[in-house]
Amino acid sequence: MSFANTEVLTALGGWFRPLIGRDPYNKKSVDTAQEATAKAVGALEDHFLVNTYLVGERLTLADIFAAGIISRGFQYFFDKEWRSNNPNVTRWFETVTNQSIYSDVAEKLEFIEKAIPNQPPKKEAAPKAEKPKEAPKPKAAAPKDDDEEEAPAAPKAKHPIEALGRPTFQIDELKRKYSNEETREVALPWFWENVNFEEYSLWRMDYKYNDELTLTFMSNNQIGGFFTRLEASRKYIFGAASVYGSSNDSLIRGAFLVRGQEALPAFDVAPDVESYEFKKLDPKNPEDKKFVEAMWAWDEPAQPEGKEWADGKVFK
Repeated sequence: MSFANTEVLTALGGWFRPLIGRDPYNKKSVDTAQEATAKAVGALEDHFLVNTYLVGERLTLADIFAAGIISRGFQYFFDKEWRSNNPNVTRWFETVTNQSIYSDVAEKLEFIEKAIPNQPPKKEAAPKAEKPKEAPKPKAAAPKDDDEEEAPAAPKAKHPIEALGRPTFQIDELKRKYSNEETREVALPWFWENVNFEEYSLWRMDYKYNDELTLTFMSNNQIGGFFTRLEASRKYIFGAASVYGSSNDSLIRGAFLVRGQEALPAFDVAPDVESYEFKKLDPKNPEDKKFVEAMWAWDEPAQPEGKEWADGKVFK
């Protein structure tokens, strides 16, 4: 399930979202997503050469979950030629989607003959302007003074956090420590001992519309999408967000370390930032420290709701 969620969904989403208008079209990004999809699905093709299902020889939740993700590929891109070249994935997909546990809740997907091309939107033709009446010719402009210089081009816009300068604490060190060491035993003590809170701040994040959340895996995908849209701020943020609770009774919550003393300059790069509420935490407050540790260790229920941890993602 993790492979389908992180490798297949991310790549396939970058391929089909511009096609349906959910993301702006960028040829390089689409080509990269297409190549990543081919690599991820290629791994599945090899797996299904000797396996009927993802886990063992019986249908499991992993198959249903993965089939729902990969269905977008069959809907838009996996045409007759592709299916001929990938018979194992095609066989597995048909087997899973024809099971009543899947087909009772999802419409049957008709296979396509030709892939739908992913291309930039057509520009609307500008209406023809009426030919203006001939105006008197202006007098010749005075010659430019040799000392005059053209105005320099405006500098490329930089990330607002760049103005803060280079910090003494490098956030990449924290990301490596978190990835390679035990969270409670090593990474968190190292974090509190080394981070410079004059350069960084801690923030609690809560999703504003928890009553609209349904399946927990879909909520976790939502976190993944939000993190994807934070890419421009990756070198200024570290943190984790999780889904707590069960399907149709859950919440999204997280904790983040951010360069600077304000959250918005880092998170404003994501268009859906307005769906989240941010509250500044005090690193000297024991309760705030406990909250951050629970959000990053994933080993305690959400408080005060008491909802158990279900799934989560790390932004690093």
